[in-house]
Amino acid sequence: MAAAENVAVPAARIMSNSSVPGEVGYPNGHLGYLTDHEKAAFQSFKALLEEKGFYNPGPPASHDDPLLLRYLRARRWVPEDAFTQFSETERWREANDIDVLYHTIDLDAYEESRRLYPQWTGRRDRRGIPLYVFEIQHLDNKTVSAYEKKGAQSTFSEAKTDGKTAPGLLRLFALYENLTRFQMPFCTQLTDREFPDVPITMSTNIVDISNVGLKQFWNLKSHMQAASQLATAHYPETLDRIFVIGAPVFFNTVWGWIKRWFDPITVSKIFILSPHEVKPTLETFIDVRNIPKKYGGELDYTWGDLGVTDPAWDGVVEWENGYTGFPSGPMIWEDDGDRVVCIALGAKDGKPRRERVCTVPRAWPPTATAVTTEGTQTDDATESAVYKTTSRDDATQTDLTGEAMEKLTINDEKTAAVPPISTSATTAA
Repeated sequence: MAAAENVAVPAARIMSNSSVPGEVGYPNGHLGYLTDHEKAAFQSFKALLEEKGFYNPGPPASHDDPLLLRYLRARRWVPEDAFTQFSETERWREANDIDVLYHTIDLDAYEESRRLYPQWTGRRDRRGIPLYVFEIQHLDNKTVSAYEKKGAQSTFSEAKTDGKTAPGLLRLFALYENLTRFQMPFCTQLTDREFPDVPITMSTNIVDISNVGLKQFWNLKSHMQAASQLATAHYPETLDRIFVIGAPVFFNTVWGWIKRWFDPITVSKIFILSPHEVKPTLETFIDVRNIPKKYGGELDYTWGDLGVTDPAWDGVVEWENGYTGFPSGPMIWEDDGDRVVCIALGAKDGKPRRERVCTVPRAWPPTATAVTTEGTQTDDATESAVYKTTSRDDATQTDLTGEAMEKLTINDEKTAAVPPISTSATTAA
């Protein structure tokens, strides 16, 4: 079914319930900007994890503080609920060799996955959060079926699986690992942003649904549900805002059932923009030079491209081994004294890749602590998230873009309170 022409659709906002009452916006609830209530919950959460054998305070700590806070924010600062989700994730990661998957995945298989799902543009929003673009039209039923069938034959890595997670989806999680182990730590080290003392733990997404027909939406239902449930269960609070653009004329009709594919907290972060709202809204949150030309900006970026190198990195990023930009495939950051080094991993034709790509000054934390960037310790003991705990009482910072978001046309019929979250797999992204 062909998609109908775009029409003006009001921006739909469902109020987020992922934060405690009184929180006024980013960076509240993040490291260094915790209320007394949040600090107490954080300490209780860490104590519970340590008691149950899921956390070792070190030094070095087995898990970094920004990672742990993501689970606590997702569970509304209830330590027991955060523990349930975190422990389930740790068991899932171990059962499916997620660390091994990320380190050893075949580069061709990784690239095939990268070209189907949200792609990093190489740029950031005004807060320094990595900017992703997702063009849904490329994810049609035929492509998804072929992808899942091929994926069911192998993990495309040295990783083993427990058989409970659909093999066709495992490659997708190498992309989430790339977000948490490469892009977020990289953006954390870049200090030309608001709140440079706050570790980056989220992403901003432009989701383009133009040229997508009703039949394609329906055919994607089971795949999107499964992918969303697993991602939100095991990579909570990695989404900040999702700007949906290019909504076809029928979208208001189908939105009611599409949003059921996702958990309520994820839905609360989705903003549906009408054509006349796209450019001014995106410019409020993203510098015009970092918005793809297709959406009214200045960035020469096309779907499928690798991230476009940012001139803002000049004098900060020192490329090595002939690299002038970040390659496809898994990458990690390792501590190297006063700098951190990007290491490209994965395998090509069965041979492991381990190459230095670049280094950047280590801006966070003031004193490095070698811990993994996501989840459990890996065999590579030098891999480092270089985070440390800080806290302040000045939890009065406001989201500077909040006023602009309030100017969007809000469809009150779509605004609803988010019900309590269960402790099942469908948890907050």
